[in-house]
Formats: sequence, C-alpha cells, structure tokens
Amino acid sequence: VKVILNPAPACPLDNTLLSTLYVITPNESEAELLTDISVTDFPSAEKAAFILLDRGVEVAIITMGIKGALIKTRELTKIVPGFKVNAVDSTAAGDVFNGSLVVAMAEGKTLEETVQFANAAAALSVTKLGAQPSAPKRVEIERMLLKQA
Repeated sequence: VKVILNPAPACPLDNTLLSTLYVITPNESEAELLTDISVTDFPSAEKAAFILLDRGVEVAIITMGIKGALIKTRELTKIVPGFKVNAVDSTAAGDVFNGSLVVAMAEGKTLEETVQFANAAAALSVTKLGAQPSAPKRVEIERMLLKQA
C-alpha cells in the first residue's frame, strides 16, 4: 500500500511516520514546519524536500501556489509550473490538489503528469467560491491542460 500524506494542518511528524510514506505534499509553510527550512522559492523548496527524503519519504511534492510545485525523489528534481488564473478563494485548493494527485497516480500517470493534473485542478478550484462547489470536473481539468500545452 502506498501512503500519500497531505500534512495539513501542519504539525511536527516523526521519522517513524515519515519513513512509511510514499508521497508527502506539504505547502511552503508546512514544509518549513517539517524541515526548519524557510521555503520561499524553488531552491529552498528543494532543500526542504531533500530533508524529507533523508527522513524516509520516497517522493516529496512541495506545492507553491501559482508558482507551481516541486517534485523531488532520489533520482528526480522537477519544477512543474502553476497556472495563471483569476483567484477568488483558495478554500480547498490543497484538498483538490491532493485528490486530483491521487486520481492521476491511480491512472498510472508519471509523477510530472500527475502534478500537472493536480496543479490544473487546484488552479481551477481557486477561481470559484467555496470548497465543494470549487472542485472542478475532469473535463475542465483536461481543457485547462490542453490550453497550457
């Protein structure tokens, strides 16, 4: 069983727990709490991700809002750009990102494709008010990915 953890709300996690994770998906502030690295850009995100890998996580995906996300494994460091949208409400953006990430992983997409899919879904979610009403439909996500290609 591959365990994927969105560490929100942020709290300290011990190495025993972290070593059981396949993927962890902190945002900047959660990554800082977990690693004591102030995450303000992709180089600092990579430093924080490396610490998470050293603590036993297989894949660290640090989300950075409109900037996108950083994927870090032992073999891969990849920046996946975000999407420029007219944001009105970030409620549930992290939840939408993580739900979409799991869907794409279950479909066998590559890590980069998975994060692109999740970034698109999260970007769409911030264009609407509320939590549940902001969750995009698959066709909307696919349309956004086609526009960005």
